[in-house]
Amino acid sequence: MEMNGMLWFDNDKKRTLAEKIKRAADYFDKKYGRVPNVCFVNQKVVEVVDLPGIKVRPSGIILPNHFLVGMEEV
Repeated sequence: MEMNGMLWFDNDKKRTLAEKIKRAADYFDKKYGRVPNVCFVNQKVVEVVDLPGIKVRPSGIILPNHFLVGMEEV
C-alpha cells in the first residue's frame, strides 16, 4: 500500500475535527487537483468522523492538531 499526501496543521479550538479535515481536504484538492481519500490523525483522537469518500485513520506518528491527507493507492 502506498500513500502520497500533505501534512496540515490546524489547532483552532472553535472548529470540529470534521471541519479541520474538510479544510485540509479542500486545500489538497485545490493544490493537487485530486480529492484525498484518506486522512491520518493522532491516535488519541476519539471523536468519530464521517466524511464521505475520506477514511479517517488513527496513527501513532501523527502529532496532535496535525492531519496527513492524501491519496491512498491500493
